Amino acid sequence: MLPVHGVARRSGTFTLPVLTLLVITLCITAAVVSPGRGWAAPASGSPSEYVALGDSYVAGPGIPRQSGLPLGCARSDNDYPAMVRATLRPERFRDVSCSGATTANLTGPQAVPGGSNPAQLNALTASTDLVTVGIGGNDIGFGEIVITCGKLSSSQPLGAACRDHYRRGGVDGLSARIKAAAPKIDAVLAAIRERSPRARVLLVGYPTILPDSGPGCYPVVPFSPGDVAWLRDTEKALNAMLAQSAARGGAQFVDTYGPSVGHDVCQVPGRKWVEGLLPTSPAAPAHPNALGMRNSAAAVLRAVQGRELARSSGFSRSGSSGFSRAG
Repeated sequence: MLPVHGVARRSGTFTLPVLTLLVITLCITAAVVSPGRGWAAPASGSPSEYVALGDSYVAGPGIPRQSGLPLGCARSDNDYPAMVRATLRPERFRDVSCSGATTANLTGPQAVPGGSNPAQLNALTASTDLVTVGIGGNDIGFGEIVITCGKLSSSQPLGAACRDHYRRGGVDGLSARIKAAAPKIDAVLAAIRERSPRARVLLVGYPTILPDSGPGCYPVVPFSPGDVAWLRDTEKALNAMLAQSAARGGAQFVDTYGPSVGHDVCQVPGRKWVEGLLPTSPAAPAHPNALGMRNSAAAVLRAVQGRELARSSGFSRSGSSGFSRAG
């Protein structure tokens, strides 16, 4: 799973204009889907105060309509929290997600173009009774990974140059980053619980980005088959870590990967739920489009309305599930 954030000025498979476009879109960081259409009416006991926290996989950069302040958070009024709100109809709702956020930006401010997003946890109160949070991709350096893999993988289309770059001395560097991020996720969940002790907390995972099987779609998405397999396993390990953290922290993990298999970046427009490096629907590169947000909203609603187990299947302790800088 590769949520893309940030592209450096480099030569290689991508031309400089394409890289510049990606930098602008990703760092500031379809058709519009009617939020509640086709979903069940809210169940009895709907939340009275819902707060949404997280990164770009929550905020929806590029999806119409971009709204909210600061503008640099690139938050859409058709992100999945807005869709969940439309169904559950809580009395109070605050969406403070922001593209590019890391776990540090939940407890501290985040500088973005045009201003600063306050610490996201400031939106929580003692009366908050539903919290969704999607975070972690940027903590492992998503943007840097996409840049590196876009350059190195294309240089060896029959190899796995990006995997080899990060696997030094017999140690997979991205696995180490995921391990290092786990205590940060634990701390976030503990802080949410401290501020909102009555809240039901849903930790939302990342959807399928690269195909769940097979070699990928080089050169449309410029990752070699060997790197596609490795990146796919990396996303799955990230999601597995999030599921384990949720279990430790008394939260519920929401699997968006399983329901989105077959809707990856290699699919045709209308079937893909995550855009490629050159989007064909309004969304940031390597981020969910409006259909992808609808998938995430449906998964959250299944969890809220009791139709999903607290620990979704497909995420073992060994960590074999999808990957995405989740902006």
